[in-house]
Amino acid sequence: MCHVIVTCRSMLWTLLSIVAAFSELIAFLSTDWLVGFPRAPDAVFSPLGATAAGEAYRPTLGIYGRCIRVPHYRRGVLCGPYAVHFGEIASGFWQATAIFLAAGILLLCAVAFISIFTMCFQSIMKKSIFNVCGLLQAIAGLFLIVGLVLYPAGWGSQKVQLYCGPDSSPYRLGLCSAGWAFYTALAGTVLCFLCAVFSAQAEIATSSDKVQEEIQEGKSLICLL
Repeated sequence: MCHVIVTCRSMLWTLLSIVAAFSELIAFLSTDWLVGFPRAPDAVFSPLGATAAGEAYRPTLGIYGRCIRVPHYRRGVLCGPYAVHFGEIASGFWQATAIFLAAGILLLCAVAFISIFTMCFQSIMKKSIFNVCGLLQAIAGLFLIVGLVLYPAGWGSQKVQLYCGPDSSPYRLGLCSAGWAFYTALAGTVLCFLCAVFSAQAEIATSSDKVQEEIQEGKSLICLL
């Protein structure tokens, strides 16, 4: 008989796992990792700053995409990938960042998908599914940390200097500022490790004495607060 076991801790772990996966995925796809210095569509950069006529705006640059304002473009701002192929990503450091982040996100998405079914299945191959998922989340967190550490090393690339000025260098932003996507990726990484730790509590909650008692009473739906 399949027992559906729902507890506060297991549901909270499932919710946090989904949030961690989606936050990392949204950040990875975003172009708002770096926010460039203010400029107009035809701006020219000089040591004194950006000089041009027209309404100033700040372009954004992601790991493989960007948003810029194009003159006479009906939507005003054009967003899309600047790198058609993997080798066109701004620097080797960003290529490594993309690989590590993609690997971490893939693991997090797999755990988020599996976590939905933990209400019905608490073990896989005689091992706690929560412990297995927690281990995968910890591994994903390590991938994400490596990716985020390598990311600032690519700030000295020629592509970044077009957005941040010639003073930008590895681990130095120049005239740019970090965008919301970078901070979202950091927050998602912290949440990833919290989920890995909390998975043990979810496992304890679904295998508690109260749960075993209700299983012995023949209940198929068990809800514990």
